[in-house]
Amino acid sequence: MIGKDLVLRDLVREKLTLDWSPEQISFWLRETHPQKKSWHICHETIYQAVYWPGNSGLTRKLTTHLRTGRPLRKRRRRPEVRTPRFIAPATLIDHRPTVVEERSRLGDWKGDLIIGSKSRSAIDTLVDRKSGYVLLLHLPETHTALDVNSSLTTVMSQLPPHLRRTLTWDQGSEMASHDKIASLFDDGVFFAHPGKPWQRGSNENMNGLLRQYFRKHSDLSIHNADTLKAISAKLNDRPRKRLNWRSPTQLFLLS
Repeated sequence: MIGKDLVLRDLVREKLTLDWSPEQISFWLRETHPQKKSWHICHETIYQAVYWPGNSGLTRKLTTHLRTGRPLRKRRRRPEVRTPRFIAPATLIDHRPTVVEERSRLGDWKGDLIIGSKSRSAIDTLVDRKSGYVLLLHLPETHTALDVNSSLTTVMSQLPPHLRRTLTWDQGSEMASHDKIASLFDDGVFFAHPGKPWQRGSNENMNGLLRQYFRKHSDLSIHNADTLKAISAKLNDRPRKRLNWRSPTQLFLLS
């Protein structure tokens, strides 16, 4: 269907090269061209046109612009659970304010690390639960508790108090000194239970998106702060289905 309409094919290709997902492209086509019914293709049609090009006029090379960047589709593996090495006692997610679960306010963050090749490099990721707004923190050398605390303090101290209410993390050693950053968050710092990645769904989803830019087993130290800022801007400016197709930037910065 896509290959029979050259204008449609070029529009889909253009959005893919901007790293839009097939679902975002599908919605955009419907919203922007409501009278053009033949353009109201579903996201699965776009996926198939990329993975099995045939006569679609697209190419499998465009898979590099999809979230995973995989040349072939495959099932996700369950993330490994890291061992806690805390100095200060941790407060588990069970004691987090119930309002956090409602996603009714800004400033409830979930944090995680994306680890590079041989655990020698990392990028610190922070995702706001309500808006999906992401911050990428530069860790140019090591990712010890001291490094993570420093980067968190630098970034979070620039935000007003109503945009830094809670922080939720897994029980990784990079948060061993979490008590040193507790004052940044009015309602506290909390930790998910070991072996329960679904308690940090925002991170799991965001890390999947970020692997499009930061491949597994790659050296993450090659990405400087400006690069991280550009990539986070790309993600924050994309329309999101769960936000009624608003972007995280619209919700986080303009609300």
